[in-house]
Amino acid sequence: MPRAALLAAVGLLLASPIAANDSEAEIGLGGIVLKPSSALRLLKEDLYLSAELVTVDYVFENPTDEYVTTTIAFPMPAQPRGLVARDVYYDNTENWSGFDFSTHVDGRPVRLRQIDRAMIGTRDVSDLIASRGWPAAWALADELNPFAGLSEAELAPLLAEGWAVRDPLFGEQAVPAWDLVTYFVREQTFEPNSKVAVRHEYVPLVGGSAGSALYPQYRSDDSDSILTEYRTKYCLDDSILAGVDKRVANPSGDEAQQTYMGETWLSYVLSSGANWSGPIRDFRLVVDKGSPDNLVSFCMGGVTKISPTRFEVKKTNFEPSRDLDVLILSFFRYD
Repeated sequence: MPRAALLAAVGLLLASPIAANDSEAEIGLGGIVLKPSSALRLLKEDLYLSAELVTVDYVFENPTDEYVTTTIAFPMPAQPRGLVARDVYYDNTENWSGFDFSTHVDGRPVRLRQIDRAMIGTRDVSDLIASRGWPAAWALADELNPFAGLSEAELAPLLAEGWAVRDPLFGEQAVPAWDLVTYFVREQTFEPNSKVAVRHEYVPLVGGSAGSALYPQYRSDDSDSILTEYRTKYCLDDSILAGVDKRVANPSGDEAQQTYMGETWLSYVLSSGANWSGPIRDFRLVVDKGSPDNLVSFCMGGVTKISPTRFEVKKTNFEPSRDLDVLILSFFRYD
């Protein structure tokens, strides 16, 4: 596959995984804002990530002598740009049944409220675009792209003001600059001097591609290369690349013996876990790569292999400073 076509496939097949960390929030006229908690502590977080299932178990503590009522938000990564899959994602907004999503507090099921916001970076522009009649959820198709069909003169101020961008994934076509971000929120009251167990469980919508930019013939060590992006986002190291090279090597040149690879991407909004009072006292992460033949890479220190497919990280007094991105490489042959 030519490199340009391969990279286009990697971009256009992106489907954002659904994952996040609970955080205290406030909802105002300007949208939803994740804020640090002044009282509540996160004593424990046990997170399991795989392409088939995500579970996260928390133990929160209210160490004060007062009742604390607050809004708890579960923020999602931004929706994939220019794809119209939202009706598939959220065909049941009360219980998110499309992904078997469930939340339990002290073993009892609770309902979540869905809030969709249009974001340009960290700026909430939902109300501004609504006042102009533009949709928060847009797509590349002309009828769903508010900037399709506009003349260059009409586009010029929109581009200059940052409402529109020329996206290389869409052939430099002018598309909205905002992404759709979803929050699932609930009101919760914590009794004085109490501990509360919360569990989220769901089947994630994973992103990925049938090809990869990591084939040896496509890689480059240039500072602006795709490989640099992989190293930054997934902490991809030379041992993973050596594993790729070993698996896809085909000295005979026989196409029937050629091994190909695909990518699976998982993201988790881990940074919001730093919003509680103090660090996460007891943090555990397990990443499952699915098959022993797969390769996995993610940015986290202290990784231990605990089974042929599972990798564990344990931390105490953990203050996450970035979100978690996981790359899983799988290998296959065509019959």
